[in-house]
Amino acid sequence: MLKPLSLLVVVSLTLSACGWRDSRVNPSNWFGGSRSTPVEAPPADDANALIPQERERGGLFKRPEAEDTSVPIAKVDELRIEPIPSGAIVYASGTAIRQGAFDARLVRVESEENQKNGILEYTFRVDYPKTQTPQGSERTRMVSDAINVSSQELEGVRLVRVVGQQNALESRRR
Repeated sequence: MLKPLSLLVVVSLTLSACGWRDSRVNPSNWFGGSRSTPVEAPPADDANALIPQERERGGLFKRPEAEDTSVPIAKVDELRIEPIPSGAIVYASGTAIRQGAFDARLVRVESEENQKNGILEYTFRVDYPKTQTPQGSERTRMVSDAINVSSQELEGVRLVRVVGQQNALESRRR
């Protein structure tokens, strides 16, 4: 009994000195810290606004789709990616233009370019009340949201980006 126990202690001490902290196998090293990048202006929409888009005809009791009134948050302040056994949690925090922002959400941006380059991109969107609200201090305008990303979605992803109106934060995979 003494031999296996001493062997186990020696092996565990040897493995702990091997540099597990900097290993690519260590889940806490999957993504680095976030950094700020400039935001590109969206291209002008060339679609004719006077021509309605075709919709599927619904049944008698089908409600019309709710109009999306959300806008990108003014500034993304923080981006954290926390590994979990089933993938990762992407956490973003930002500052809204005025008080009262609600229904914060990270909306995934799907594009062929992002898939080809291994980029997982989200737009941080919020809704504002219809009535005017004061701007208030920066602390009172803080909004945050998180989204769970599965291991299958993370396959081939080299960069996670969260975009707001004024900036974007991104974190690269090591």
